[in-house]
Amino acid sequence: MERTVDGRPESEAERLERLAGTGRYLRLLLLAGLVGIPVSVAAFAFLALLHWMTAFVWEDLPADLGHDLPPWWWPVPWLLVGGFAVGAAVKWLPGGGGHVPIEGLSAAPVRPSHLPGVLLAALGGLPLGVVLGPEAPLMAVGGAVALLVVRRWGPEAGTPESAVLGTSGAAAAVAVIFGSPLVAAVFIMEAVGFAGPKLTRVILPCLLSAGVGALVFTGLGDWTGLPVSSLALPGLGAASLHAADLLWTVPAAAAIAVGVKWIHSLGRRLAPAAQRRPMTLALAAAAVTAVCAGAYALLTGRSPVEVLLSGQDSLGELSRDPASLTAWALIAMIACKGIAYAVSLASLRGGPIFPGLFLGAAAGVLFSALPGYGAVPALAAGMAAATAAVLPLPVSAAVLVTLLLGADAAEMAPVVLIAVVVAFVTERFLDRPRARAAAAAP
Repeated sequence: MERTVDGRPESEAERLERLAGTGRYLRLLLLAGLVGIPVSVAAFAFLALLHWMTAFVWEDLPADLGHDLPPWWWPVPWLLVGGFAVGAAVKWLPGGGGHVPIEGLSAAPVRPSHLPGVLLAALGGLPLGVVLGPEAPLMAVGGAVALLVVRRWGPEAGTPESAVLGTSGAAAAVAVIFGSPLVAAVFIMEAVGFAGPKLTRVILPCLLSAGVGALVFTGLGDWTGLPVSSLALPGLGAASLHAADLLWTVPAAAAIAVGVKWIHSLGRRLAPAAQRRPMTLALAAAAVTAVCAGAYALLTGRSPVEVLLSGQDSLGELSRDPASLTAWALIAMIACKGIAYAVSLASLRGGPIFPGLFLGAAAGVLFSALPGYGAVPALAAGMAAATAAVLPLPVSAAVLVTLLLGADAAEMAPVVLIAVVVAFVTERFLDRPRARAAAAAP
Protein backbone atom coordinates (compact mmCIF):
# COMPACT_ATOMS: atom_id res chain seq x y z
CA MET A 1 0.00 0.00 0.00
CA GLU A 2 1.37 3.40 -0.99
CA ARG A 3 2.20 5.67 1.93
CA THR A 4 0.93 9.21 2.04
CA VAL A 5 2.20 12.38 3.69
CA ASP A 6 -0.42 15.04 4.50
CA GLY A 7 -2.80 13.34 2.09
CA ARG A 8 -0.38 13.21 -0.84
CA PRO A 9 1.75 10.32 -2.14
CA GLU A 10 5.10 9.95 -0.40
CA SER A 11 7.96 11.30 -2.51
CA GLU A 12 11.15 9.41 -3.25
CA ALA A 13 13.15 11.75 -0.98
CA GLU A 14 10.71 11.17 1.88
CA ARG A 15 10.87 7.39 1.38
CA LEU A 16 14.65 7.59 1.53
CA GLU A 17 14.51 9.70 4.69
CA ARG A 18 12.24 7.13 6.33
CA LEU A 19 14.60 4.37 5.22
CA ALA A 20 17.51 6.11 7.01
CA GLY A 21 15.96 5.30 10.36
CA THR A 22 16.11 1.53 9.75
CA GLY A 23 18.75 -1.18 9.55
CA ARG A 24 18.14 -1.39 5.81
CA TYR A 25 20.05 1.87 5.38
CA LEU A 26 23.19 0.34 6.90
CA ARG A 27 22.83 -2.53 4.41
CA LEU A 28 22.49 0.07 1.66
CA LEU A 29 25.75 1.70 2.75
CA LEU A 30 27.51 -1.67 2.76
CA LEU A 31 26.22 -2.47 -0.73
CA ALA A 32 27.31 0.97 -1.95
CA GLY A 33 30.85 0.34 -0.71
CA LEU A 34 30.97 -3.09 -2.33
CA VAL A 35 29.57 -1.73 -5.59
CA GLY A 36 32.56 0.58 -5.92
CA ILE A 37 34.84 -2.41 -6.57
CA PRO A 38 33.24 -3.89 -9.72
CA VAL A 39 32.37 -0.42 -10.98
CA SER A 40 35.99 0.71 -10.77
CA VAL A 41 37.13 -2.46 -12.60
CA ALA A 42 34.55 -1.85 -15.36
CA ALA A 43 35.52 1.83 -15.56
CA PHE A 44 39.20 0.95 -15.77
CA ALA A 45 38.55 -1.52 -18.60
CA PHE A 46 36.40 1.01 -20.46
CA LEU A 47 38.99 3.79 -20.21
CA ALA A 48 41.89 1.46 -21.08
CA LEU A 49 40.11 0.29 -24.22
CA LEU A 50 39.17 3.86 -25.12
CA HIS A 51 42.78 5.01 -24.66
CA TRP A 52 44.16 2.13 -26.77
CA MET A 53 41.69 2.73 -29.62
CA THR A 54 42.39 6.47 -29.63
CA ALA A 55 46.16 6.02 -29.66
CA PHE A 56 45.93 3.42 -32.44
CA VAL A 57 43.81 5.61 -34.74
CA TRP A 58 45.51 8.97 -34.19
CA GLU A 59 49.12 8.09 -33.27
CA ASP A 60 50.21 4.54 -34.08
CA LEU A 61 48.56 4.04 -37.47
CA PRO A 62 49.62 7.41 -38.98
CA ALA A 63 53.19 6.80 -37.74
CA ASP A 64 53.22 3.32 -39.27
CA LEU A 65 52.20 4.88 -42.59
CA GLY A 66 55.04 7.43 -42.44
CA HIS A 67 53.13 10.51 -41.20
CA ASP A 68 54.59 12.64 -38.41
CA LEU A 69 51.10 14.08 -37.91
CA PRO A 70 47.78 12.78 -39.19
CA PRO A 71 47.16 14.45 -42.59
CA TRP A 72 44.27 16.84 -42.98
CA TRP A 73 42.04 14.22 -44.64
CA TRP A 74 42.71 11.53 -42.00
CA PRO A 75 39.60 12.30 -39.86
CA VAL A 76 37.14 11.76 -42.74
CA PRO A 77 36.93 7.96 -42.93
CA TRP A 78 37.24 7.44 -39.19
CA LEU A 79 34.54 9.96 -38.31
CA LEU A 80 32.13 8.55 -40.88
CA VAL A 81 32.57 5.10 -39.32
CA GLY A 82 32.07 6.66 -35.89
CA GLY A 83 28.95 8.53 -37.01
CA PHE A 84 27.46 5.31 -38.37
CA ALA A 85 28.20 3.47 -35.11
CA VAL A 86 26.56 6.19 -33.01
CA GLY A 87 23.60 6.43 -35.37
CA ALA A 88 23.10 2.66 -35.23
CA ALA A 89 23.17 2.70 -31.43
CA VAL A 90 20.69 5.57 -31.24
CA LYS A 91 18.34 4.18 -33.87
CA TRP A 92 18.29 0.46 -33.21
CA LEU A 93 19.44 -0.31 -29.65
CA PRO A 94 17.51 0.20 -26.38
CA GLY A 95 18.26 3.44 -24.58
CA GLY A 96 19.16 5.44 -27.67
CA GLY A 97 22.91 5.17 -27.09
CA GLY A 98 22.70 6.94 -23.74
CA HIS A 99 22.00 10.44 -22.49
CA VAL A 100 21.76 13.20 -25.14
CA PRO A 101 24.72 15.50 -24.35
CA ILE A 102 22.91 18.73 -25.26
CA GLU A 103 20.77 18.09 -22.17
CA GLY A 104 23.80 18.25 -19.89
CA LEU A 105 25.11 15.49 -17.63
CA SER A 106 22.65 13.30 -15.74
CA ALA A 107 23.27 11.44 -12.48
CA ALA A 108 20.24 9.20 -13.02
CA PRO A 109 21.10 5.47 -13.10
CA VAL A 110 21.00 3.70 -16.47
CA ARG A 111 19.16 0.42 -17.02
CA PRO A 112 21.48 -2.53 -17.64
CA SER A 113 19.52 -3.30 -20.84
CA HIS A 114 20.70 0.06 -22.23
CA LEU A 115 24.39 -0.75 -21.68
CA PRO A 116 25.09 -2.30 -25.13
CA GLY A 117 23.82 0.83 -26.87
CA VAL A 118 25.84 3.08 -24.58
CA LEU A 119 29.02 1.08 -25.22
CA LEU A 120 28.53 0.99 -28.99
CA ALA A 121 27.92 4.74 -29.16
CA ALA A 122 30.87 5.52 -26.88
CA LEU A 123 33.49 3.11 -28.23
CA GLY A 124 32.28 3.59 -31.79
CA GLY A 125 32.39 7.38 -31.65
CA LEU A 126 34.70 8.83 -28.99
CA PRO A 127 38.01 7.27 -30.11
CA LEU A 128 37.25 8.03 -33.77
CA GLY A 129 37.12 11.78 -33.31
CA VAL A 130 33.73 12.75 -31.86
CA VAL A 131 34.10 16.04 -29.96
CA LEU A 132 32.68 14.83 -26.66
CA GLY A 133 34.13 13.43 -23.44
CA PRO A 134 34.00 10.01 -21.77
CA GLU A 135 32.31 11.18 -18.57
CA ALA A 136 28.67 10.53 -19.58
CA PRO A 137 29.14 6.96 -20.89
CA LEU A 138 31.45 6.26 -17.96
CA MET A 139 28.71 7.26 -15.53
CA ALA A 140 26.23 5.14 -17.48
CA VAL A 141 28.56 2.15 -17.26
CA GLY A 142 28.99 2.71 -13.52
CA GLY A 143 25.27 2.96 -12.83
CA ALA A 144 24.36 -0.03 -15.00
CA VAL A 145 27.11 -2.24 -13.55
CA ALA A 146 26.02 -1.32 -10.03
CA LEU A 147 22.42 -2.34 -10.76
CA LEU A 148 23.60 -5.57 -12.43
CA VAL A 149 25.78 -6.50 -9.47
CA VAL A 150 23.06 -6.01 -6.84
CA ARG A 151 20.21 -7.37 -8.95
CA ARG A 152 20.20 -10.79 -7.25
CA TRP A 153 20.53 -9.76 -3.59
CA GLY A 154 19.98 -6.01 -3.66
CA PRO A 155 16.83 -3.91 -3.38
CA GLU A 156 13.95 -4.26 -5.77
CA ALA A 157 14.25 -2.40 -9.06
CA GLY A 158 12.45 0.95 -9.12
CA THR A 159 12.80 1.59 -5.38
CA PRO A 160 14.68 4.58 -3.89
CA GLU A 161 17.33 2.17 -2.59
CA SER A 162 17.92 0.84 -6.10
CA ALA A 163 18.17 4.38 -7.46
CA VAL A 164 20.71 5.33 -4.79
CA LEU A 165 22.87 2.31 -5.62
CA GLY A 166 22.74 3.16 -9.30
CA THR A 167 23.72 6.74 -8.54
CA SER A 168 26.52 5.46 -6.29
CA GLY A 169 27.85 3.44 -9.20
CA ALA A 170 27.79 6.53 -11.41
CA ALA A 171 29.61 8.50 -8.70
CA ALA A 172 32.30 5.82 -8.39
CA ALA A 173 32.83 5.90 -12.15
CA VAL A 174 32.99 9.68 -12.52
CA ALA A 175 35.40 9.90 -9.58
CA VAL A 176 37.81 7.93 -11.76
CA ILE A 177 37.86 10.31 -14.71
CA PHE A 178 37.78 13.54 -12.67
CA GLY A 179 40.61 12.30 -10.47
CA SER A 180 38.84 12.85 -7.16
CA PRO A 181 35.90 11.33 -5.24
CA LEU A 182 35.21 14.85 -3.96
CA VAL A 183 34.23 16.09 -7.43
CA ALA A 184 31.85 13.14 -7.82
CA ALA A 185 30.25 13.84 -4.45
CA VAL A 186 29.78 17.54 -5.16
CA PHE A 187 28.36 16.82 -8.61
CA ILE A 188 25.83 14.35 -7.21
CA MET A 189 24.98 16.81 -4.45
CA GLU A 190 24.02 19.49 -6.98
CA ALA A 191 22.45 17.15 -9.49
CA VAL A 192 20.00 15.33 -7.19
CA GLY A 193 18.47 18.58 -6.00
CA PHE A 194 17.81 17.46 -2.41
CA ALA A 195 18.75 19.47 0.66
CA GLY A 196 19.46 18.96 4.35
CA PRO A 197 19.11 15.45 5.78
CA LYS A 198 17.63 14.11 2.52
CA LEU A 199 20.79 15.08 0.69
CA THR A 200 22.92 13.39 3.34
CA ARG A 201 21.07 10.09 2.87
CA VAL A 202 21.94 10.14 -0.83
CA ILE A 203 25.46 11.49 -0.63
CA LEU A 204 26.83 9.08 2.00
CA PRO A 205 26.49 5.96 -0.21
CA CYS A 206 27.92 7.93 -3.15
CA LEU A 207 30.91 9.08 -1.11
CA LEU A 208 31.62 5.56 0.07
CA SER A 209 31.28 4.01 -3.38
CA ALA A 210 33.38 6.75 -5.00
CA GLY A 211 36.12 6.43 -2.39
CA VAL A 212 36.36 2.64 -2.71
CA GLY A 213 36.22 2.90 -6.51
CA ALA A 214 39.00 5.48 -6.68
CA LEU A 215 41.19 3.33 -4.43
CA VAL A 216 40.68 0.20 -6.54
CA PHE A 217 41.15 2.14 -9.80
CA THR A 218 44.48 3.54 -8.59
CA GLY A 219 45.60 0.06 -7.60
CA LEU A 220 44.65 -1.35 -10.99
CA GLY A 221 46.65 1.35 -12.74
CA ASP A 222 49.75 0.62 -10.65
CA TRP A 223 49.36 -3.15 -11.09
CA THR A 224 48.71 -3.26 -14.83
CA GLY A 225 50.85 -0.30 -15.87
CA LEU A 226 48.25 0.64 -18.48
CA PRO A 227 48.26 4.37 -19.43
CA VAL A 228 44.80 5.28 -18.15
CA SER A 229 44.96 8.81 -16.78
CA SER A 230 42.53 11.07 -15.01
CA LEU A 231 41.96 14.69 -15.87
CA ALA A 232 45.05 16.66 -14.87
CA LEU A 233 46.97 19.82 -15.73
CA PRO A 234 50.71 19.10 -15.85
CA GLY A 235 53.22 21.85 -16.30
CA LEU A 236 51.50 24.79 -14.61
CA GLY A 237 54.13 27.03 -13.09
CA ALA A 238 53.86 29.01 -9.90
CA ALA A 239 51.61 32.01 -10.43
CA SER A 240 50.65 35.13 -8.53
CA LEU A 241 47.39 37.05 -8.62
CA HIS A 242 47.10 40.78 -9.29
CA ALA A 243 44.25 43.26 -9.40
CA ALA A 244 44.33 43.31 -13.21
CA ASP A 245 43.68 39.57 -13.27
CA LEU A 246 40.50 40.00 -11.24
CA LEU A 247 39.32 42.93 -13.37
CA TRP A 248 39.89 41.15 -16.69
CA THR A 249 38.21 37.98 -15.40
CA VAL A 250 34.75 39.59 -15.37
CA PRO A 251 34.46 40.48 -19.08
CA ALA A 252 36.43 37.37 -20.10
CA ALA A 253 34.07 35.05 -18.19
CA ALA A 254 31.02 36.80 -19.60
CA ALA A 255 32.38 36.52 -23.16
CA ILE A 256 33.13 32.82 -22.70
CA ALA A 257 29.63 32.21 -21.33
CA VAL A 258 28.16 33.94 -24.39
CA GLY A 259 30.30 31.72 -26.64
CA VAL A 260 29.17 28.56 -24.84
CA LYS A 261 25.57 29.73 -25.08
CA TRP A 262 25.95 30.18 -28.85
CA ILE A 263 27.32 26.66 -29.16
CA HIS A 264 24.43 25.27 -27.12
CA SER A 265 21.90 27.28 -29.11
CA LEU A 266 23.20 25.75 -32.33
CA GLY A 267 23.05 22.30 -30.78
CA ARG A 268 19.50 22.80 -29.53
CA ARG A 269 18.35 23.88 -32.98
CA LEU A 270 19.73 20.65 -34.42
CA ALA A 271 18.48 18.37 -31.63
CA PRO A 272 14.87 17.92 -32.88
CA ALA A 273 16.09 16.85 -36.32
CA ALA A 274 18.57 14.48 -34.67
CA GLN A 275 15.74 12.91 -32.70
CA ARG A 276 13.65 12.37 -35.83
CA ARG A 277 16.48 11.15 -38.07
CA PRO A 278 19.29 9.89 -35.81
CA MET A 279 21.35 8.10 -38.45
CA THR A 280 21.27 10.96 -40.95
CA LEU A 281 22.17 13.60 -38.37
CA ALA A 282 24.86 11.44 -36.78
CA LEU A 283 26.57 11.02 -40.16
CA ALA A 284 26.11 14.72 -40.93
CA ALA A 285 27.62 15.69 -37.55
CA ALA A 286 30.56 13.38 -38.19
CA ALA A 287 31.08 14.91 -41.64
CA VAL A 288 30.95 18.47 -40.27
CA THR A 289 33.45 17.53 -37.56
CA ALA A 290 35.81 16.04 -40.15
CA VAL A 291 35.55 19.18 -42.31
CA CYS A 292 36.29 21.41 -39.31
CA ALA A 293 39.35 19.35 -38.37
CA GLY A 294 40.63 19.28 -41.95
CA ALA A 295 40.11 23.02 -42.37
CA TYR A 296 42.01 23.72 -39.15
CA ALA A 297 44.93 21.55 -40.28
CA LEU A 298 45.09 23.27 -43.69
CA LEU A 299 44.81 26.77 -42.21
CA THR A 300 47.38 26.34 -39.45
CA GLY A 301 49.64 23.48 -40.53
CA ARG A 302 48.96 21.78 -37.22
CA SER A 303 47.44 18.40 -36.39
CA PRO A 304 43.68 17.97 -37.00
CA VAL A 305 43.55 16.06 -33.71
CA GLU A 306 43.64 19.40 -31.87
CA VAL A 307 40.07 19.98 -33.04
CA LEU A 308 38.92 16.40 -32.44
CA LEU A 309 38.25 14.20 -29.41
CA SER A 310 37.45 15.35 -25.89
CA GLY A 311 40.40 17.71 -25.49
CA GLN A 312 41.68 15.96 -22.35
CA ASP A 313 45.17 15.30 -23.70
CA SER A 314 45.30 18.61 -25.59
CA LEU A 315 44.40 20.43 -22.37
CA GLY A 316 47.55 19.08 -20.73
CA GLU A 317 49.66 20.19 -23.68
CA LEU A 318 48.06 23.65 -23.68
CA SER A 319 48.66 24.16 -19.96
CA ARG A 320 52.26 22.96 -20.30
CA ASP A 321 53.14 25.46 -23.04
CA PRO A 322 50.43 28.09 -23.71
CA ALA A 323 52.81 30.04 -25.96
CA SER A 324 53.06 27.13 -28.42
CA LEU A 325 49.88 28.33 -30.16
CA THR A 326 49.73 31.66 -31.96
CA ALA A 327 46.68 33.88 -31.60
CA TRP A 328 45.59 32.89 -35.12
CA ALA A 329 45.87 29.17 -34.31
CA LEU A 330 43.88 29.67 -31.10
CA ILE A 331 41.11 31.54 -32.93
CA ALA A 332 40.96 28.87 -35.65
CA MET A 333 40.94 26.11 -33.05
CA ILE A 334 38.16 27.69 -30.98
CA ALA A 335 36.01 28.32 -34.05
CA CYS A 336 36.48 24.87 -35.61
CA LYS A 337 36.23 22.89 -32.39
CA GLY A 338 33.26 25.00 -31.26
CA ILE A 339 31.27 24.12 -34.40
CA ALA A 340 32.23 20.44 -34.13
CA TYR A 341 31.26 20.50 -30.44
CA ALA A 342 27.85 22.00 -31.23
CA VAL A 343 26.89 19.35 -33.80
CA SER A 344 28.27 16.59 -31.57
CA LEU A 345 26.16 17.78 -28.63
CA ALA A 346 22.99 17.47 -30.69
CA SER A 347 23.55 14.34 -32.74
CA LEU A 348 26.24 12.13 -31.16
CA ARG A 349 26.83 10.61 -27.73
CA GLY A 350 29.32 11.40 -24.96
CA GLY A 351 29.93 13.87 -22.17
CA PRO A 352 29.70 17.66 -22.58
CA ILE A 353 32.22 18.75 -19.96
CA PHE A 354 35.68 17.95 -21.34
CA PRO A 355 35.42 19.77 -24.71
CA GLY A 356 33.83 22.76 -22.98
CA LEU A 357 36.64 22.78 -20.42
CA PHE A 358 39.24 22.72 -23.21
CA LEU A 359 37.54 25.47 -25.21
CA GLY A 360 37.41 27.61 -22.06
CA ALA A 361 41.12 27.02 -21.48
CA ALA A 362 41.93 27.95 -25.08
CA ALA A 363 39.83 31.12 -24.80
CA GLY A 364 41.59 31.93 -21.52
CA VAL A 365 45.00 31.62 -23.17
CA LEU A 366 43.78 33.91 -25.95
CA PHE A 367 42.55 36.48 -23.39
CA SER A 368 45.92 36.35 -21.61
CA ALA A 369 47.22 38.67 -24.35
CA LEU A 370 45.28 41.47 -22.64
CA PRO A 371 47.50 43.94 -20.73
CA GLY A 372 48.28 42.71 -17.23
CA TYR A 373 46.36 39.43 -17.56
CA GLY A 374 48.54 36.53 -16.44
CA ALA A 375 48.54 33.24 -18.35
CA VAL A 376 47.61 31.03 -15.37
CA PRO A 377 44.80 33.30 -14.06
CA ALA A 378 43.39 33.59 -17.60
CA LEU A 379 43.57 29.82 -18.08
CA ALA A 380 41.85 29.22 -14.73
CA ALA A 381 39.14 31.79 -15.46
CA GLY A 382 38.51 30.34 -18.91
CA MET A 383 38.10 26.80 -17.62
CA ALA A 384 35.88 27.90 -14.73
CA ALA A 385 33.64 30.07 -16.90
CA ALA A 386 33.19 27.42 -19.60
CA THR A 387 32.48 24.64 -17.11
CA ALA A 388 29.92 26.72 -15.22
CA ALA A 389 28.18 27.60 -18.48
CA VAL A 390 28.22 24.02 -19.80
CA LEU A 391 26.84 22.18 -16.78
CA PRO A 392 25.55 24.61 -15.30
CA LEU A 393 26.32 23.47 -11.73
CA PRO A 394 28.39 26.30 -10.23
CA VAL A 395 29.69 24.53 -7.14
CA SER A 396 30.77 21.48 -9.14
CA ALA A 397 32.47 23.73 -11.70
CA ALA A 398 34.36 25.62 -9.00
CA VAL A 399 35.51 22.46 -7.21
CA LEU A 400 36.57 20.71 -10.44
CA VAL A 401 38.67 23.60 -11.72
CA THR A 402 40.17 24.34 -8.30
CA LEU A 403 41.33 20.74 -7.93
CA LEU A 404 42.75 20.80 -11.46
CA LEU A 405 44.94 23.78 -10.61
CA GLY A 406 46.89 21.76 -8.04
CA ALA A 407 49.52 23.86 -6.27
CA ASP A 408 48.04 27.06 -7.72
CA ALA A 409 44.56 26.32 -6.36
CA ALA A 410 44.68 28.55 -3.29
CA GLU A 411 46.20 31.49 -5.18
CA MET A 412 43.76 31.22 -8.10
CA ALA A 413 40.61 30.57 -6.03
CA PRO A 414 39.32 34.19 -6.30
CA VAL A 415 39.62 34.11 -10.10
CA VAL A 416 37.86 30.74 -10.29
CA LEU A 417 34.96 31.83 -8.08
CA ILE A 418 34.48 35.15 -9.88
CA ALA A 419 34.54 33.44 -13.27
CA VAL A 420 32.04 30.79 -12.15
CA VAL A 421 29.59 33.35 -10.78
CA VAL A 422 29.85 35.67 -13.78
CA ALA A 423 29.48 32.82 -16.28
CA PHE A 424 26.58 31.23 -14.40
CA VAL A 425 24.68 34.50 -14.11
CA THR A 426 25.35 35.34 -17.78
CA GLU A 427 24.16 31.90 -18.88
CA ARG A 428 21.00 32.21 -16.77
CA PHE A 429 20.31 35.66 -18.21
CA LEU A 430 20.77 34.48 -21.79
CA ASP A 431 18.64 31.41 -21.11
CA ARG A 432 15.60 33.37 -19.88
CA PRO A 433 13.68 33.32 -23.20
CA ARG A 434 14.01 29.54 -23.47
CA ALA A 435 13.04 29.08 -19.82
CA ARG A 436 9.94 31.26 -20.27
CA ALA A 437 8.97 29.34 -23.41
CA ALA A 438 9.39 26.02 -21.58
CA ALA A 439 7.28 27.26 -18.65
CA ALA A 440 4.53 28.45 -20.99
CA ALA A 441 4.41 25.17 -22.92
CA PRO A 442 1.43 22.93 -22.07
